[in-house]
Amino acid sequence: MYKIFVTSKVSDSALNILKSVGEVEVWEKEETLNGKTLLEKIKEKDAVLTMVNNFVTDDIIQQAPKLKVIGNCGVGYNNIDIASAEKHGVIVTNTPDVLNDATADLTWAMILGIARRIVEADKFVREGKFTGWLPHLFIGNMVYGKKLGIIGLGRIGRAVCKRAKGFKMEVYYYNRNPLPKAQEEALNATYKNLEDLLRECDYITIHAPLNEDSHHLIGRDELNLMKKDAYLINTSRGPLIDEQALYEHLKDGKIAGAALDVYEHEPEIVEGLLGLDNVILLPHIGSATYETRTNMAELAAKNIANVLSGKEPLTPVTKGWRK
Repeated sequence: MYKIFVTSKVSDSALNILKSVGEVEVWEKEETLNGKTLLEKIKEKDAVLTMVNNFVTDDIIQQAPKLKVIGNCGVGYNNIDIASAEKHGVIVTNTPDVLNDATADLTWAMILGIARRIVEADKFVREGKFTGWLPHLFIGNMVYGKKLGIIGLGRIGRAVCKRAKGFKMEVYYYNRNPLPKAQEEALNATYKNLEDLLRECDYITIHAPLNEDSHHLIGRDELNLMKKDAYLINTSRGPLIDEQALYEHLKDGKIAGAALDVYEHEPEIVEGLLGLDNVILLPHIGSATYETRTNMAELAAKNIANVLSGKEPLTPVTKGWRK
């Protein structure tokens, strides 16, 4: 019987899928599993269902000779050494598409939250400071009718774009390659190069993948291009932004605000950022709805079950597996 390890609590429905093909062990503790402890848990396993904060390194893969498949519960997979997995014949899968709407919804919550200073205002009331309406109390900025810039018009970026129609926004996007005109027209989105998008848009939201080319895609020079009353939102990957440079721009009022769900050195946050009122800081909850997390776990489990059953995985990142 195959032995499967799951690095975090997941839905019973996902566990039942895994139990149909093997013996399942689940890490029940709240602390994140990594390093030597992770190795000890998976070195004799045939499969592992991981979360995006479990780092499966080359060292771990080399010392897990039975490992056939890593089912990563997340769209991104930069927590796994893909080159090592391919070298050792381990299939890696991810969970695309199922979290598009949840992440797009959160992006819009962050846009509205930072524009209308929702977090600041909530804190103000809870601290007993609200004594009545005042004309200057927590003045924010409009979202309706403004310019939205989307960096990365993939699945999640397109879901964000579609929601912008209800706010009558002018939508601009930047991709490495522009979309076909028919797709642009369907989305009502106009391509701009990155520099022009940063200069012109009121709200800029990032939905790009993390790779060698996109690390610090938004750095000090890019932040300098943004308008003083513009906002930056990131629900994608933390290292896409130079977090120290962002902190300095927010502190000095060079941009109006930011809303972050991911961080450059997660879970650590650049010193000083926590003390600023013009930034919303969330604990990586882009996909955190009951429906989405259940669907993600089920897809990861189905990928593992398929591989262990000798079938093609549904959403592979790599090719080939140990039989």
